[in-house]
Amino acid sequence: MHFQARFNKHWAQTFPQFSKDGHFVLAVSGGADSVVLAHLLKGAGINFEIAHCNFKLRGAESDRDEAFVKNLAITLDVPFSCKHFDTEAYATAHKISIQEAARDLRYNWFATFNTIVITAHHANDNIETVFMHFCRGTGIAGLTGIEPYKVKERLLRPLLVFHKQEITDYATEAGIAFVEDSSNASDKYTRNFFRHQVLPAVQEVYPKSEQNILHTIKHLREVSEVYKAAMQKIVSKLQFINGHEIHIPVLMWLKAKPLDTITFEMLYPYGFTAPQVPEAIKMLSAHNGAVLISPTHRLIKNRNWMILAPLETATNTSVVVVDQNDTSVHFPGGVLGLQTSAAQLPEASDNNTCMLDAAALQFPLILRPAATGDYFYPLGMQKKKKLSKFFIDLKLSKTAKEKVWVLVSNNRIAWVIGCRIDNRFKLTPASTAAVKFTFSTTAL
Repeated sequence: MHFQARFNKHWAQTFPQFSKDGHFVLAVSGGADSVVLAHLLKGAGINFEIAHCNFKLRGAESDRDEAFVKNLAITLDVPFSCKHFDTEAYATAHKISIQEAARDLRYNWFATFNTIVITAHHANDNIETVFMHFCRGTGIAGLTGIEPYKVKERLLRPLLVFHKQEITDYATEAGIAFVEDSSNASDKYTRNFFRHQVLPAVQEVYPKSEQNILHTIKHLREVSEVYKAAMQKIVSKLQFINGHEIHIPVLMWLKAKPLDTITFEMLYPYGFTAPQVPEAIKMLSAHNGAVLISPTHRLIKNRNWMILAPLETATNTSVVVVDQNDTSVHFPGGVLGLQTSAAQLPEASDNNTCMLDAAALQFPLILRPAATGDYFYPLGMQKKKKLSKFFIDLKLSKTAKEKVWVLVSNNRIAWVIGCRIDNRFKLTPASTAAVKFTFSTTAL
């Protein structure tokens, strides 16, 4: 069967949800894979435009590629767009490799398109990706290869079933011109090293290794569906969501079996790597305040809880968990005393003591500094108010504002400590039980 006909058949069978009436963006570098895919899409009658990234890494060669792709778009009579990046500056600023920087910049730009982006990843790319994941350390998801269609990211890969040799052979037969990226010959890049050195050496010993790896990828993709369902069920029982944070009881985590696997699956979505799994497990028995950091999150040991918090909230984000059985809790702002009793309407008292409706509270509670964007319903008010405006009303100085902590129940502020309680947590004639909180800047 002619390659174009094979492609058309594969598209119809694999992506039936996408009609030829849809509109796509095709990422074209100028190399054989993406240029051939542009011709295949045109031949299939699929509506698309071309997007090209100029990473400014190869001088005149980068500009040559841009000009070639622009001319290709003119030849195929499709819209063209190009984005220039200062890749080296981005890599330096983010302390990552040039490869990682280019990937981040490319996909960040793709995400701005209000449609599905098509890339020219093929079978050999899939094999290389899985092999690198295996050597670097990964869970089962990392061994399932590149997904043909990533719904959330809106990325489509229609060449994954075709090998590199098939693509280049078709380019030769059809007289399709393309440009060569000189950096593809350099083994200083990890993927090129695997492509030029590791995989060819494996094929010498196992001539059918490519076919076997692709078969294994397919098998693992099916197995992973069962695995993911099981893991999701286990992990969901361990995690308690509190706003942007996830809280995991230390004892429950320690009892989870198999511990290594569950720990990896619980942390991997938040940027933690396989080598960090043993460190995370050690933290379960470590001292209070121990921290493990990923590129995006922190794992914090807080007494009987482990807390997963985004790094962007790391500034002044000491977080303390308050359990229902606690009688006093020490935190950087002072000491909080707790006492449960029968409900009775509170008598006049200072701002450092409050009585809250026990039925309205959902433990564990969270103690944390007041943050930008926080709001609550001040006692006696039915409308919410931002803490920033509330602090202005109280005429608090900047340093005084920075010292304010809040008591949070189920992502709702119950008490702006030392200031005012939230109207939703006040005692009413219908209340049957109360929790008395006492704040002190010295030990109780």
